[in-house]
Amino acid sequence: MATLAPQTSEATQLSHTLAALATAEGSAAHGYLAEGSPLLAGRHVTRDLADAMHHLCLLHGRHPGVIDHAGNHTTEESARGWMIKAIEGFGVERALLTRLVVAAGPLPSTPGQAETESAVVSQRHALDMLAQSDRRGCAFGAAAALVMDWHKVRVTMDQAAKRFGIDAPACKLPSLAETLDVVSAAADGPAVSRAITFGVQQLFGQHRGLWDLLEARQIARGDY
Repeated sequence: MATLAPQTSEATQLSHTLAALATAEGSAAHGYLAEGSPLLAGRHVTRDLADAMHHLCLLHGRHPGVIDHAGNHTTEESARGWMIKAIEGFGVERALLTRLVVAAGPLPSTPGQAETESAVVSQRHALDMLAQSDRRGCAFGAAAALVMDWHKVRVTMDQAAKRFGIDAPACKLPSLAETLDVVSAAADGPAVSRAITFGVQQLFGQHRGLWDLLEARQIARGDY
C-alpha cells in the first residue's frame, strides 16, 4: 500500500495543477468572453458573435478533430470510457457550431481577413499535430484541455444560439470533475504527468490566441 502513496499524491497534484491552469490560462480567464464584455454586450453583438462562431468553426468544426485524433493516440485503459463520451459529446458540439454558422450568415467584413484565416488554419494544424503526438499523455492532455475549456466556450455559443434563434441541445461532454478524475487515473508517472500538462497548456494557449485575434478583429471593425 505504501508504494501507491506517491502515485496517489502525484495524481492529486496533477488534478489541482490542471484545475488551476483552466482557471488561469483557459478561456475563462480571457476578458473577451467575460460577462459584460464587448463580445457579449457591445454595440454590434450579433456581428461579433457571428465572427466568433465562424472562426471557432474554422478551428474546431472539422472532423476528425482534436479529440478524435487523441482517441487514436491514447492507450490508457482508464481513459477509454471518458474518451468515448468526449468523442460523442463533441460530435454534438460540432453539429451545433455548423448550425450557428449557417444561422449567423456571412462572415463580417473585417480588415486583414486573409491573414486571419491563415492564422486560424495554422492554429488548427498545430492542434492536429498536438493531438497526434506519440509522446504518451500529450494527445490525451490536449483532448482533456479541450473538454475542460469547452464548457466556457459553450456559454458563448449558447449566447449566440439565443441571438440567432437556434435551439441549442444540452452539452454532453464530460464534466470538469470527470475529466480531472480520469486524468489523475491515467497519469501513472512523472513523464506522463508532464506530457499531459504540456498538452493542456498548448491547447489553452491556442484558444487564448483565437480570442486575442477575434478581439483585435472587433476593434478593427470599430464594434467595441
